[in-house]
Amino acid sequence: MTIQTLIRKSPMTELAPTTRLADGDVRVLLLENIHEGGATLLRDQGYQVETRSTALGEDELVEAVQDVHLLGIRSTTYVTEKVLQNAPELLAIGAFCIGTNQIDLEAAAARGIAAFNAPFSNTRSVVELAIAEIISLTRRLGDKSNDMHNGIWNKSAEGSHEVRGRKLGIVGYGNIGSQLSVLAEALGMTVYFYDTADKLALGNARRCESLRELLETADIVTLHVDGRPGNAGLFGNAELSMMREGAVFLNLSRGILVDPPALRAHIESGHIAGAAIDVFPIEPKKQGDPFESELRGLRNVILTPHIGGSTEEAQQDIGRFVAGKLRSYLKDGGTELSPNLPHLSLPAYGHRLVHIHHNVPGVLARINSSLGEHNVNIDGQSLGTRGDIGYVITDIGAELDDTALGELADLPETIRLRLLS
Repeated sequence: MTIQTLIRKSPMTELAPTTRLADGDVRVLLLENIHEGGATLLRDQGYQVETRSTALGEDELVEAVQDVHLLGIRSTTYVTEKVLQNAPELLAIGAFCIGTNQIDLEAAAARGIAAFNAPFSNTRSVVELAIAEIISLTRRLGDKSNDMHNGIWNKSAEGSHEVRGRKLGIVGYGNIGSQLSVLAEALGMTVYFYDTADKLALGNARRCESLRELLETADIVTLHVDGRPGNAGLFGNAELSMMREGAVFLNLSRGILVDPPALRAHIESGHIAGAAIDVFPIEPKKQGDPFESELRGLRNVILTPHIGGSTEEAQQDIGRFVAGKLRSYLKDGGTELSPNLPHLSLPAYGHRLVHIHHNVPGVLARINSSLGEHNVNIDGQSLGTRGDIGYVITDIGAELDDTALGELADLPETIRLRLLS
């Protein structure tokens, strides 16, 4: 396969020269121990794949991506506007995880860079960890284990409870929250949930009209919301104070949601009986780096190193899924499930134009008029829009010459134009 790409970096800059890429010329950088299955899938396509085990800071990433076409990250590497400004060859970013808050999606779309993630692949793994921690907290298994390791035999049932009959409050009723709801109910728990969106309750789960209602009702509160900036600081002293005396708290979603000092104070006072935290506002960038948190050393507090989706099954599926999306985007322009571009997915075709542009009236007409002037027949076409971004795939009967390509690339609305053949 050959990709011919023309890029307008911004309306104020000149058009970058045409670049022709054979599969063997495509450079891929995968960070943060992405599963080898993903790397293998891309290598099997003929791409040049470099893997690194660690996350990169902004300046390190700026240096690393300058000649990279595909970038793969997990949750600790942040792709900022500064990084994108210094990545002239970058075509797509793969977030090998659920969330995409670590990517400036708007800035990427404005440069014609597609993003992909794995919104479903590790759902089951996160849910199973939540169930395990709910049982561990209500039975105080962490404390019992620590006592045994310290040579203390403490067989007391004080503070230990069954989960059956207890009230579980789920904040965020998306893919993870709703599946947790089903499994918790099967264990005999009564499930309450709160979500800002209108979500269908599964089984016998009960919707709460406000966060306060949920916090004042639940024996166990667990967070499953995304990391968008508006959710930062979602749980501080005020919200923790609303929780029932002796309730337990879990956060397996995003570290920025919770104020650790406030949570520590409520645990030390006995108001909250225990907590399980898998994500933190600041996390080490690589294995072996020191970990600091106000929550260390507390009784009945389970701390895990962001492993909600870290099962072999989940990581294998994430690697396969996201790498497949990156490959598909390069080969046929498919953007299905992309969080920052319109969703288009068409069967592969002989000669295909993929055109990312500013979403203003008349662009499609100008594209088709230009093709008509060059006697190019359109065999199929699909247009999608997402906010300020438009995306059109056009299948044509013959490869365009550089003059025709240049005219399309020179449209003032063009962000990125690729010819796939």
